[in-house]
Amino acid sequence: MFDWGHSTYIMGVLNVTPDSFSDGGQFNTPALAQERARYMVLNGADIIDVGGQSTRPGAPLVSEAEEMQRVIPVIEALREENCLPELAPSTQKKRPEPLSGIETPISVDTFRASVAKAAIAAGANWVNDITAGTADRDMLPVVAELGVPLVLMHSRGTPQTMQTLTNYENLIADIHGALQERVEAAVQAGIDRRLLIIDPGIGFAKTHTQNLEILRRLAEFRSLGLPILVGPSRKSFIGHILSSVPPSGEINPPPPQERIWGTAAACTAAIAAGADIIRIHDLPQMRDVCRVADAIYRRNN
Repeated sequence: MFDWGHSTYIMGVLNVTPDSFSDGGQFNTPALAQERARYMVLNGADIIDVGGQSTRPGAPLVSEAEEMQRVIPVIEALREENCLPELAPSTQKKRPEPLSGIETPISVDTFRASVAKAAIAAGANWVNDITAGTADRDMLPVVAELGVPLVLMHSRGTPQTMQTLTNYENLIADIHGALQERVEAAVQAGIDRRLLIIDPGIGFAKTHTQNLEILRRLAEFRSLGLPILVGPSRKSFIGHILSSVPPSGEINPPPPQERIWGTAAACTAAIAAGADIIRIHDLPQMRDVCRVADAIYRRNN
């Protein structure tokens, strides 16, 4: 099991989509995914998060068959014997037992129960659902049957509609209440509470200023008594802050790949507030951020 509260764990993003906002099309074959996964593990990733459906604002919904076709062969490839190297002892952390001789846990980023079930059968260990089980009524019962960890993320609407759903009566209280409701639903469905992880959903039905407020007040979500995952990596609120304003007056944000150090600042803020997992693209840079932030903010290290 993960030893929550003693160090920050890194979830490396492995998008196997042609249209993700940051790295779409770069790793969408099993061979490319294997190469990227090796790189991430060697550079500090504790979990590999594989996703076949882009969730950027405005992204089109792919069919179940298409998502399966993208995700399952990649997970099977990552679970091939000796695909992923073992970490050096100096960087090892407590983890779940390995599958098929491979140590690194794999998470599947999906809101479809059928994809989650097939991914676990192919060798994944976790389910990461951006809708917290609301998009597919079978998700919570299926995860209960599988007995695997589940990330419950706060969001509203779909990628096509979420950025029109940013009105909150009380931002933090509303997100907290929604997450608490989904935690209760998961437990009622038969999921062991100890297997749940919460994510306030930075960038999902949130404005730039709301994303900053979540980071400022992230510690308030600790009252739910569950590990917290935060995913600020390369997101548009960072681009907005780092934007240049040319003479035309139009905001000109840097491309996602040039938001590394803005991401580093956001990750540091999250760790200071008690985040247990950060979901990121940029390794080894964020590995070093975690090490230094942990040394500052986690006194037992």
